[in-house]
Amino acid sequence: MLIFFTTLLATLSSILCSRAALELENLALRHQLGVLQRSARKRPRLTAGDRLLWVWLSRIWSDWRSVLVSVRPDTVIAWHRKSFRLFWSWKVRRGQPGRPKIPREVRDLIHRMCRENPTWGAPRIHGELLKLGIDIGETSVSKYMVRGRKPPSQTWRTFLENHVQQLVSIDFRVEEIPAGCRLPLAVSTVSSFVPV
Repeated sequence: MLIFFTTLLATLSSILCSRAALELENLALRHQLGVLQRSARKRPRLTAGDRLLWVWLSRIWSDWRSVLVSVRPDTVIAWHRKSFRLFWSWKVRRGQPGRPKIPREVRDLIHRMCRENPTWGAPRIHGELLKLGIDIGETSVSKYMVRGRKPPSQTWRTFLENHVQQLVSIDFRVEEIPAGCRLPLAVSTVSSFVPV
């Protein structure tokens, strides 16, 4: 009885569907029947062609999930992702992986621009290279820029010698007053540091 009502409901809904949608649904249902007849086990055996058909249907037909009964829709999406990963791993294997190499002349030009214009950063050099017709990314420019050495930082001894006039030492202590109370004090003294 339940099968009769689902068939009746499917027939009524098919009257309202477009012809292309009905043909795609018919193709999907016939394919699933063929797979189920081919494999009499509990879990159907699917070939690569079966998977490709469902990946293709999921790309062109928006209502593909409603007629899918042999596998879960998440499985079809996983097949699609797997084929995407296989395609890109194949593409990387047959070609050169990563970014294209920057020609030696362009790298030398970046070095020269950095040395002659030390205040220019990567965005400015990138813009100048684009004006010259050299198509290169800003991150590649910053990668090949000449880095100037930073001056070494001063030691503590140098810092104290340079700032001896401004140094103040502060001491926090608690004093007992004759009334029996404790009074917190902050005592500051100007330091007279004499270098040794």
